[in-house]
Amino acid sequence: MPTIRQQLPEQATTRQLRVLVVEDNPHTRDILRLYLERSGYDLQTAADGRAGLQLAVDGKPDLVILDLMLPKLDGWAVCRSLRELSDVPILILSARQEEPDRLLGLGLGATAAPGGADPQTQA
Repeated sequence: MPTIRQQLPEQATTRQLRVLVVEDNPHTRDILRLYLERSGYDLQTAADGRAGLQLAVDGKPDLVILDLMLPKLDGWAVCRSLRELSDVPILILSARQEEPDRLLGLGLGATAAPGGADPQTQA
């Protein structure tokens, strides 16, 4: 399976990558901000699904890191809407790790979701 960087458009790999983090937990958001900014990413954050979707539409990120349990618009709806508008890679980062949640996220168009082995690679 190709890495997320390999799935990005070529122009995105030759400039600072723009990452959107949609996470309502301020502690988690701050940790992600710290690591991503120190690694040289251009970072935008949103604390709810509506704001995250708007930032994704306006900012055209190269990668979206998306929580599922969000206020105002849940991560499932954000993922579904993003997939209808764009082919941006979506990484689901959530406390929800059950296999049905993972499969639903992948089915909605997420590039990666928490949980076990990728069902596409299982025999």
